[in-house]
Amino acid sequence: MNEASPARPLPSAAHPRVALRFGWLVLAVLVSAVASLYVGRGDLSDAALGARFMSLRAHRSAVAFLAGAALSVSGVIMQGLFRNPLASPSILGTTAGAQLGGELMLVILYVVLGNLAPAGLSAEMFTPLGCVLGSLASLAVVLLLTPLRASTVSLLLTGFLFSSLFASLSALLKSLVQETWQLTRVLNTLSLGSVSGAGPRQLALAALLVLGALGPAWLWWRELDVLMSGEEEAASLGVDVPRLRVWCVVWTAVLTSGAVAVGASVPFVGLIVPHGLRRVFGEGHRFLMPAAFLGGGLFLLWCDMFCRALPLRNELPLSVLTALIGVPVFLRLLSDLERGGDA
Repeated sequence: MNEASPARPLPSAAHPRVALRFGWLVLAVLVSAVASLYVGRGDLSDAALGARFMSLRAHRSAVAFLAGAALSVSGVIMQGLFRNPLASPSILGTTAGAQLGGELMLVILYVVLGNLAPAGLSAEMFTPLGCVLGSLASLAVVLLLTPLRASTVSLLLTGFLFSSLFASLSALLKSLVQETWQLTRVLNTLSLGSVSGAGPRQLALAALLVLGALGPAWLWWRELDVLMSGEEEAASLGVDVPRLRVWCVVWTAVLTSGAVAVGASVPFVGLIVPHGLRRVFGEGHRFLMPAAFLGGGLFLLWCDMFCRALPLRNELPLSVLTALIGVPVFLRLLSDLERGGDA
């Protein structure tokens, strides 16, 4: 990853069409949210069953939107921090750490506690809390092992190594419990990404994490804009780069833990959505972050509706669909960057 890649000029913040573009994006979100209530299997003609299906789909759609929004905003932050459009939220290991934490909690619940949650803590909240703790623990390890004044490349390499380590530990955990068929199936579902089992408590936890981190992260938009000119240039203009780096990583960890906590451990959302929105809203983080919140949520909401609508016996995992979309987009982006570098 080329840390020294030049930044493109920022468009004027007073672009006359920005408000109109946000209006269309909000309208698309509202229309898609209503449409999502009617997509999927189930009989809506019966009053009692219809109301139940509507409730389940509303929770699922809200969770999909929040997860996509969190991953997309995380991608914007990481791409701004590393000044590279190929950066994604998973490169610092917090996504893999969140997934490992959720899997450990499931193993503890099924194997150690015998599916009996402690008093005051419901069983369905075990996995989300494990994801949050795992993400924060992985963040703490990366920050402890990376000096505050270390370069961004050092932070990137440390996160990449721990991401690989956490993925290996996750595979080891699955191999140890593979004789327990039900637990193995749940672990595989978590790793493939699914928002089908999310309920109101998981939705409340995800909303608390995502919305709680979104505002503080957005407040750094000026510093991220200045950082696009390079770390030395940003420091000369008064930006505390090490402090900015730490807080960007912290808010990314909180956002990704909120997404993974509700089962949306899906790749490429934080990569391809910011890339597409930059063409519409420009490079400036003041507008790009809120646009990523709406656009990322809309993208994953569409993906979830598509998975629901397919006439398959078993529902297509979200990670499969996002990878099928994301890989060609990633290759196109990589090709564009290569042509730009040659030029």
